[in-house]
Amino acid sequence: MTTWDPAAFRDEVQEVLDTFLDDRAAELAPLGPDATRLIAEARTAVRGGKRFRAAFCHWGYRAIQPRVDDTAALARACASLEMLHASALVHDDYMDASDTRRGRPATHRAFEAEHRSAGWRGDPAQYGAAAAILLGDLQLGWAGDMLRHSGFAHDEVAAGLRLFELCRNEVIAGQFLDVSVQARGRADVDTAMTVLRYKSAKYSIERPLHIGAGLAGATGPQLDQLTRFGLPLGEAFQLRDDLLGVFGDPEETGKPAGDDLVEGKRTVLVALALDAAPQAQAQRLDAALGTPLTPADVDELRGIIEDSGARAQVEEVIGHLADRAVDALQAADVDPAAREVLTELAAAATQRTV
Repeated sequence: MTTWDPAAFRDEVQEVLDTFLDDRAAELAPLGPDATRLIAEARTAVRGGKRFRAAFCHWGYRAIQPRVDDTAALARACASLEMLHASALVHDDYMDASDTRRGRPATHRAFEAEHRSAGWRGDPAQYGAAAAILLGDLQLGWAGDMLRHSGFAHDEVAAGLRLFELCRNEVIAGQFLDVSVQARGRADVDTAMTVLRYKSAKYSIERPLHIGAGLAGATGPQLDQLTRFGLPLGEAFQLRDDLLGVFGDPEETGKPAGDDLVEGKRTVLVALALDAAPQAQAQRLDAALGTPLTPADVDELRGIIEDSGARAQVEEVIGHLADRAVDALQAADVDPAAREVLTELAAAATQRTV
């Protein structure tokens, strides 16, 4: 039986991120206290989280190459995906007008509050937006830097970078699909699944697996085998996130109750509910999405989704996708120890409450 300590791994990733930001703080110190404030928020943005992307990168590597000759290089490569994730969250929170992230003010809200408290000129909200855009851009650049300078040989890191660049392009274009769907105010199930796949599913699991495997010298057929595991699992992962965005406990998620409803997210869950609910209830749900909602409103909309059968249907799809992923993993030509841990990670990614 393989021994792997997820908590110790998360601590290792955090240490790598902290060290990287220590070095960036030293580089930017000549810019003065404003740069110090930016680095401080960057530290907050990379703190906490489940570290699934780093974990799938690590075990994608070990699925192909069980022996890790340079553990520090692999740790830096894995941490680069958490920096990419932090960048996406900072931008995503601003685009969604989210107030909180992991129980604290979202980046744009934190800088907005600083501006207001200091009594500076101009619009505090605009200042917060500018700061969030700049920090997210900086973190996106840092993510590539961390992988590029992780310590792998040139040919190894080149393979990883090609996959990283594909991941970055997909998640940014997927985010644009998402905001466009929200702007149009409609999305059928197929459209919602496309957004889910490119905004989250691929970059959460499939591409981290690929990047780790690429660093280990994986062939095209080996990457294809990991796709058959990682893509359905990533879809199940995001479907779970969509359920938590409506039905999750705020004490665990760090987000307000029904946050996705307030933000007007046209998720697969919502699309299914709109298809299945009686006309009057579907119209009520559709009209309420993206509007200010009281706790009573959230409860009502949750009831519409629940009664439509959409919640149960999404749970069923999550189970089906997770089973398909694990079946593909069992058939894949990967290291047995990696297969064991990846199976555990599959359960953790799809059965979570946060």
